[in-house]
Amino acid sequence: MKNKDTNSREIVTNKKAKFDFELLEFMEAGIVLTGSEIKSLREKRANLTDAFAKIKKGEIFLEGFHITPYKDGGYANHPEVRPRKLLLKKKEIFKWEKQVKEKGLVIVAVRAYFNDRDFAKIQISLAKPKKLYDKRESLQKKDAKIEIERALKSRLRN
Repeated sequence: MKNKDTNSREIVTNKKAKFDFELLEFMEAGIVLTGSEIKSLREKRANLTDAFAKIKKGEIFLEGFHITPYKDGGYANHPEVRPRKLLLKKKEIFKWEKQVKEKGLVIVAVRAYFNDRDFAKIQISLAKPKKLYDKRESLQKKDAKIEIERALKSRLRN
């Protein structure tokens, strides 16, 4: 996968995913949205915290992706949370479906953004759930990194 971060506009990221899951493989997917959903995304009014993907009948759907209703949407506004279809090739869906069933992995939404052509995209990841002790280990590493940075800053000042 090419790194397209240079021309993308970030909408929202799922910071909780990195804490709760060990992210193994990433994939970019298009998403089917209505007009009012796109307008809300342009205002960055979305939440990916509990978003995950399910595979049903050879299609992949994003569940738990919260998009706040557009303030000027009127009667044609969208529901906040609904299953949204992701656009991937059949071969990619089949490959990930196989890994989910065999290895007990899950598909988690990591970030949402607009690409250089102004299309809304979702970065999804094949993830392995962390155990409680793995989460504690992650926190200890983070705290150690912060302590090292503080020590280096104070050393540079002196």
